[in-house]
Amino acid sequence: MTVDNEEHTPELDGTKSDATDADGTEVHGDGDTIAGTKAARLDEEGDVAADYLEELLDIADIDGDIDIEVRSGRTYISIVSEDRSDAGLSSLVGRDGEVLEALQELTRLSVLTATDARSRLVLDVDGYRGRRGGELTKIAQDAVEKVRETGDDVALAPMSAYERKIVHDVVADLGFVSESEGEGQARHIVVSPSDD
Repeated sequence: MTVDNEEHTPELDGTKSDATDADGTEVHGDGDTIAGTKAARLDEEGDVAADYLEELLDIADIDGDIDIEVRSGRTYISIVSEDRSDAGLSSLVGRDGEVLEALQELTRLSVLTATDARSRLVLDVDGYRGRRGGELTKIAQDAVEKVRETGDDVALAPMSAYERKIVHDVVADLGFVSESEGEGQARHIVVSPSDD
């Protein structure tokens, strides 16, 4: 098992600031200190998550490499395998990504327990999120086209918060409006015509 750690964090300009970081925590001081502290926190988050996932893979006897990347103030962790015939990783995705979502929450909980800080890390297994992102883009485009043709609202199937974010972004880019409705597992998006 290998762990690759790449960091892509934007540099701050080094000026003094009183600001709020991405997690809503108030920060004071110069930009370099803020950036250094946040980068260190994200590095620790990635290391804790990778250790947790490595143990899980060992227990489940599943082969996979763990890649860690930090970008836009968020940690992205991918479990990948060079052996495409290995069905072990697909068991970590599950039907409609349900196992992946649960595993992501457990990994976030592991980080919270170890660091006392909430995590917004995103976990991917074997490129599932990329493939699903393409599907979600098509779903959003089809919904917008149907709204354009009929003028009626279109309700989509329930999906996770991460997936809803992707759909909201696509719909907004196409100039239409979307809202999340419902609670828990039934939370879904409704696409509407623009108010303009």
